[in-house]
Amino acid sequence: MDEIVKENTSNFIHDFIDEDLKEGVYTKVQTRFPPEPNGYLHIGHAKAICINFATAAKYGGTCNLRLDDTNPTKEDVEYVESIKEDIKWLGFNWDNLYFASDYFDFIHECAIKLIELDKAYVDELSADEIREYRGTLTEPGKESPYRNRPKEESLDLFRRMTAGEFPNGAMVLRAKIDMASPNLNMRDPVIYRIAHVHHHRTGDKWCVYPMYDFAHPLSDAKEGVTHSLCSLEFENHRPLYDWFLRELSIPTPPRQIEFARLNLNYCLTSKRKCLKLVTDNILSGWDDPRMATLCGMRRRGYPAAAIRDFCDRIGVSKAYSVVDYGLLEACVRDNLNANAPRAMAVLRPLKVIIDNYPEDKTEKITVEVHPDKPELGTKEMTFSREIYVEQDDFMAEPVKKYFRLFPGNEVRLKGAYFVKCESYETDENGKVTCLHCTYDPLSKGGESPDGRKVKGTLHWVSAADCIKAEVRLYDRLFNAENPSDESKGSFTENLNPDSLTVLEDCLIEGGLKDAKPGDTFQFMRQGYYCVDKDSAPDRLVFNRTVALNSSWKK
Repeated sequence: MDEIVKENTSNFIHDFIDEDLKEGVYTKVQTRFPPEPNGYLHIGHAKAICINFATAAKYGGTCNLRLDDTNPTKEDVEYVESIKEDIKWLGFNWDNLYFASDYFDFIHECAIKLIELDKAYVDELSADEIREYRGTLTEPGKESPYRNRPKEESLDLFRRMTAGEFPNGAMVLRAKIDMASPNLNMRDPVIYRIAHVHHHRTGDKWCVYPMYDFAHPLSDAKEGVTHSLCSLEFENHRPLYDWFLRELSIPTPPRQIEFARLNLNYCLTSKRKCLKLVTDNILSGWDDPRMATLCGMRRRGYPAAAIRDFCDRIGVSKAYSVVDYGLLEACVRDNLNANAPRAMAVLRPLKVIIDNYPEDKTEKITVEVHPDKPELGTKEMTFSREIYVEQDDFMAEPVKKYFRLFPGNEVRLKGAYFVKCESYETDENGKVTCLHCTYDPLSKGGESPDGRKVKGTLHWVSAADCIKAEVRLYDRLFNAENPSDESKGSFTENLNPDSLTVLEDCLIEGGLKDAKPGDTFQFMRQGYYCVDKDSAPDRLVFNRTVALNSSWKK
C-alpha cells in the first residue's frame, strides 16, 4: 500500500491528527473502515476507504476492516466476501479483520452499566409512540412514562429481553439523556432492540441487538481506534458518540472526524434502490457495468489506480459538493491511455476487396503494441486481399472535410498500405455492402515512396484471421443528474433507455483470441474496452470502458 500513499498530501483531518499527536492525546494512529455487510461497496465507499487506509499509512499506523453486522435481517456472508474482495482490488490491505459481533458481549455489558448508572431504561412505548414523543426540530420531545422506572426494574426487564421472553417490538432499551435537546439524536435514543433472528456469525445466541449509534463508538473504543473518520451525515451523531464514551468512562476515547461524502452526478448509490434495480431485473446484477458499485466498475474495466487517482483529485473537505462523472472518466482515460495495449477492432464491419492484391496471398504486418511504450515491443497482424473497415469510414457522397474512403479517395491503412476506393456494391435497398479498392504495393508501412500525402488513416482487420466478438457499449445509466430527486419522478423513470447497446457481429484482430476476462485494450479510434466474464473460448465479449474522448454532456 505504501506506493499508493502520497506522503506530501495533507488535509484538515491530518491537521487534527497532527494536533493530537503533538499534544500527546494519542501516541499512534489507528483508523478503521466499518461498512455494514448489507450490500456491495460503491464509488462513495472508495473515498472512505482511501481516506482511512491512506491516513493510517501516512502516520505509520494501522487500519482495520470491521464489518458492522448489528442488523442481521439485512446482512449476508455474500456481502462480507464482496467487501473484502473490493478493498483488496482497490489496492489496500487491512491490518486486522473484525466484526461488530466480536464485541457483542462487551457492548451488552456496557448497556447494563448504563442502566446501573441510571443512564438507560427499558421503554415499552411502541415505535410509533417513541417517534411521536420525540418531538420535532422546533418542539422539544416529552419524556416516556417509563423513563423514571427504577433501574432495578430496567435491569430485570433487559435481562428478560436478552433471555428471549418478549416478542419483537415489545420493548427497547433507551439511553437517558435529554428530551429537550436541540439535537434530536440526544433525545433518549434507542440503543437495544429485540430481534428474534438468526445471525450469520453468532447464530441464535442473541435475540437483542445494539443499534448502530451505540455499537459504533464502543466497537471503536474496544478496538483501540484513535480517529474515527466518517462522512458528514454523522456530524450530528458526534455528541452522542462522545456521550456514550464519556458516561462509560472509556479511557483515551477515539476522536470522530467527519468529511464530506462523495456525491457523483448521474449515479445512484442507495443500496435499497440499487437492490431494486437488481431484483426487478432492470440490471443484470450488482456487478452490472452500469452500476456505481466497485465490482461493476471493475467489470467495466475501470482500473483500481484510476479510482484512487479520482479520490485523490476530489480531495477531502467538509463542504457538500457534487462531482461531475466526467472527472472519473478522465481519470480512467488517463490511466488506460498510458497502460492499455493497442488493438484493432471493427465494430460495424464493411467488407473491402483489394482487387489488385493477389487472391492467395497473406502477409504479416508489424505494428507497435503501445506508441509510448517501446519496451512492450511489436506484434504481427495478418494482411490479405479481403479486409474489413468501419461502415462509418465510407461515404458514397462525402461531406466537406471527410477524409476517409469515398470513390476516388486514397487513405492509409494503419501499419499496412495506401488503398484507393474505386467502386462499391449495394444491396436491393441501396445499403453499401462491399468496397472495391486498389493498393499501392510500394507503400507498405503506411509511407509512400513518392512522398504523396493522405489525410485519412483507418484501422482494419483481415478476413484471413479476424475473430467475431460481441461488444457492449455502455453509457450513463440515468438521464437525470440526480436520479434520486423524486420531484422529477421515480428513479426508475429517469433510466437512460440507451445505457446499453449490444453489437453482436464485431470483428476483432486474431491476436486477441486468447484474451482473458479483465484484460483491457485500446481499440484504435474507438475507445477502451475490457474482456467481460461472459466471454467463452469461441466468442469473446468486450465492454466499452470509456470512449477515447469525453462525450459527457449534462
